[in-house]
Amino acid sequence: MSSGMKARREGIVRLVNAEGDVTFAQVKRAFPDVSEMTLRTDLKTLDKARRIVRTHGGARSVEFVVGTDDLILSRNTRNVEAKEEMARKAAALVRPDTTVFLDSGSSTTALARQMADVRSIIFTNSLTCAAELARLERGRCIVVGGNLNRYSMSLNGSKTVEDVSALSIDLLFLGVTSYHPSVGFSCGSDEEAALKRALIARAEKTVVLMDSSKVGRKSTFRICLLSDVDAIVSDGKLPDDLLKSCADAEVEVL
Repeated sequence: MSSGMKARREGIVRLVNAEGDVTFAQVKRAFPDVSEMTLRTDLKTLDKARRIVRTHGGARSVEFVVGTDDLILSRNTRNVEAKEEMARKAAALVRPDTTVFLDSGSSTTALARQMADVRSIIFTNSLTCAAELARLERGRCIVVGGNLNRYSMSLNGSKTVEDVSALSIDLLFLGVTSYHPSVGFSCGSDEEAALKRALIARAEKTVVLMDSSKVGRKSTFRICLLSDVDAIVSDGKLPDDLLKSCADAEVEVL
């Protein structure tokens, strides 16, 4: 690949990520000296590499499609040590004879890997979590139904929300994309945000898994406010202003 082609395709990815959803006309305006055929080839190649999602009239950000984080294959390789430490803290919260729900995401997948084999019912909408939980003998894993998101390897949509609405959950582990004091917790997908709100409504205790890199960022769709959760499991690097807000809202930080 030539340096010019690489730079152009990186530029397309930046444009799509900044806008969230773009038309082909917008891409053409951003690269007026490039032929339509070349730009369409770029979009097709970037979609195949899962850098963007090609749509009928243009392209969409992967974050918008995935919601909680970004492409599961990419996020599994970032902040690995922090995620493992968070997973150990979160796993210590699980008690025998309880009902747990693991949301989708790389942090919850790391948690599934750490969970002890105790008698429990563990629901999840994440295929990567389910794969990790398959080793358990006393813990019973139930995957809720829905539409498969091939980027996050999770299930969501109206069927998932319907399934969740019939549950009573003792402990919910929730993944988020970002936190900002003016927005609260948020993600890039409306379907994922709706599912997460439905989960919070059915849970006795909601624990957010969030490392410090997600603080101060905003995503498109609000999930909930800080006061709507019970605890945050993080990497020990949350800023002082957030720690104070957690104390004011009586949100435990682990």
